[in-house]
Amino acid sequence: MELFPAMPYAAWSDTLATVHRIAQMAGRVRLLSGPRRNHWWHVPFHVTGRGITTRPMGLDPTFTIDLDLVDHRLDVSTAEGRRVSSSLLGRSVAAVHADLTTALRDLGIAVDLSDARPFDLPDAERPFAEDSEHATYDPAAVTRYWQVLSQVGLVLEEFAGRFSGKTSPVHHFWHTFDIALTRFSDRVVEHPAGADAVTREAYSREVVSSGFWFGDPTFPDPAFYSYTAPEPAGLAEAPLPEGASWLERGASHLAVLPYDVARAAPDPRTAVLDFYEAAYVAGATRAGWDVAGLACADGRTDPLRRPGR
Repeated sequence: MELFPAMPYAAWSDTLATVHRIAQMAGRVRLLSGPRRNHWWHVPFHVTGRGITTRPMGLDPTFTIDLDLVDHRLDVSTAEGRRVSSSLLGRSVAAVHADLTTALRDLGIAVDLSDARPFDLPDAERPFAEDSEHATYDPAAVTRYWQVLSQVGLVLEEFAGRFSGKTSPVHHFWHTFDIALTRFSDRVVEHPAGADAVTREAYSREVVSSGFWFGDPTFPDPAFYSYTAPEPAGLAEAPLPEGASWLERGASHLAVLPYDVARAAPDPRTAVLDFYEAAYVAGATRAGWDVAGLACADGRTDPLRRPGR
């Protein structure tokens, strides 16, 4: 299939709203059951050969939740080989919540989702168990979403190999429904007293984050993005490749390359990598990072194995 197939937000926004809430349900289990990692790295999903996974979690029993986005099933499996599977087709968020709750109970997994609610979504006050509104599920669009995740994930993996410092995994956040890779400096960030705990942990060090999201009502287009936090002075004055721009978001700026611009490029992969590199260099240079010292050619730090040796 083509690299970066068409994924217009308007064509699947209702399905996206349903899948986002289903993902948040599974993500809530991951949050409650996974071993803690710095910067919330224990919380996001990882992409698999058929969809997305929580990865193994819990110890008694050890289990995973997988969304199979090819056969469109919710699978809860334990390390002992037990598995409960249910369909995602034609199911409301409330119905999937009931299926997940039953699966956890039948497998002896003590996670209470009875009052679980969406995080940072317009219906955040309504429990998943009561959400019969979100029931649209276009299987072709959902499979395409997973395919795009897989392709973007591989481009981000390639970009990750160009940096030898501390970096996050390439992972899929169920909060904002984006896939991201974050590079860190070792410089501690002092947050104001009123900063929330999620922000303080996520941004306890200086970062340049690169990723992709599928769009939402405030920005109804899929796009590649990058930001630097804290934002250094003059960031939005830095040049970006053709078709990309700096988008104001409150007091900071987001580098944005629309998905359709990248798709139309002669070499879409290179266009995305060039965008990520330009935005990273713009932020890291202005923040005073050792850009040259942290560079990593072709994923290698061994001087005897670098390209050209």
